[in-house]
Amino acid sequence: QDKSGPIMVFEQLSDGVPTACSTIEEVGSTGVGALTVAFIIFAVSTVVFLAKANSSGEQRKFYYLSTYICGFAAMAYFAMLSGQGWTAIAGCRQFFYARYADWMITTTLIVILLGQVANAGNDVIFGACGANVIYIAAGYMGSVSVVTTVKWFWFLIGLMALFAVLVHFAQVFKAYADAKGGELSQLYGKLAWLSILAWICYPIVWLFSEGFASFSVSFEVCAYAILDMITKVVVSFMVMSAHDLLGGGVAGSRSQDYV
Repeated sequence: QDKSGPIMVFEQLSDGVPTACSTIEEVGSTGVGALTVAFIIFAVSTVVFLAKANSSGEQRKFYYLSTYICGFAAMAYFAMLSGQGWTAIAGCRQFFYARYADWMITTTLIVILLGQVANAGNDVIFGACGANVIYIAAGYMGSVSVVTTVKWFWFLIGLMALFAVLVHFAQVFKAYADAKGGELSQLYGKLAWLSILAWICYPIVWLFSEGFASFSVSFEVCAYAILDMITKVVVSFMVMSAHDLLGGGVAGSRSQDYV
């Protein structure tokens, strides 16, 4: 019987679909240690930022954003530490989808946080948020794809969306911060470039974990935990260190380091 059209395409895409796993590569003791440390850091940071938010004026919006960024991350890491929020993917590898639920929310909040620091317009902030949602969704779909061609198609979509987000960080938001000038521009520059460098590392880790499965699950967990703490905790504390500046204070002639 001649097979053509959608049937042939479906059969071609179905080639290489894995059979049921007899064993699953799971996170080891090193990875569990990383999950534990990250959970504690995120939980403590959540309390710190919430307390700061309740005692602040104009800066409250920044601390509420930081509170929810670290709070949602703490919830995700608690879930992963408790053995929840995971499934087996192609290659019989443990995959923590709880991480993507966290990223869908927290990375969007990070975009908003950076946009607020830069005094960017809501239109460009919403644009960056939309690109970020596409980036995270594509990463998730690529991770759970069982067909190689489909997996890398999703990966490319995610890279394009990530590029759009990084352009907002490096150019669009920066233009607003530079218009304010002074120490605000310096602060945003440090936040933006730290975020850009860290965000670029995420698809690299994905490439060798969910992508090629070259990294062990424990190494993957450790790498993502380090990046999460940089992009969420470190960035949020850098924002908090500029409390007076973000409150509308006049920048002095002496430069200040926000670290």
